[in-house]
Amino acid sequence: MSEKRQQVSRRQFLNYTLTGVGGFMAAGMLAPMVRFAIDPALQASSKGDFKAVEDVENITEEPTRIDWEIDQVDAWYESTVTKTAWVYKDENGDIVALSPICKHLGCMVTWAGNDDYPDQFYCPCHDGRYYKSGENVPNTPPPEGLDFYEYKIEDGTLLLGPTKPRGEA
Repeated sequence: MSEKRQQVSRRQFLNYTLTGVGGFMAAGMLAPMVRFAIDPALQASSKGDFKAVEDVENITEEPTRIDWEIDQVDAWYESTVTKTAWVYKDENGDIVALSPICKHLGCMVTWAGNDDYPDQFYCPCHDGRYYKSGENVPNTPPPEGLDFYEYKIEDGTLLLGPTKPRGEA
């Protein structure tokens, strides 16, 4: 019984070795990319975080500017960011919290910021105007109305969360 021994030729050995080394190198390069792609899904989301900003009894029918601070993490950089909202009660007594960011070019709008339009939000950059409800005035530069802030009321305190585009509110 003679069994022939299968010997690996030099060419086959180099082919197997280089394929194995190349596979390890490819895996080494892909692992960080896969981790980078999957990492946001593994992180705890702070999107639903709400921050207490004002007592509900202090909110009137006149839009009031409210500022508050949040902790923001951008990659490895942590900072404290000041957020702003225009908050008021509508004619039904419901709270309305509007983003002050103009939808035209991103400038800050103010309530009654122009003497010619005392009951409107006004953007000084290009004369953008919004009604009290946050809807844009026709034939002015903003293409759509102001965004809303998500809000909750707990123990008589208004808590504001992330902004929602007008179409989703």
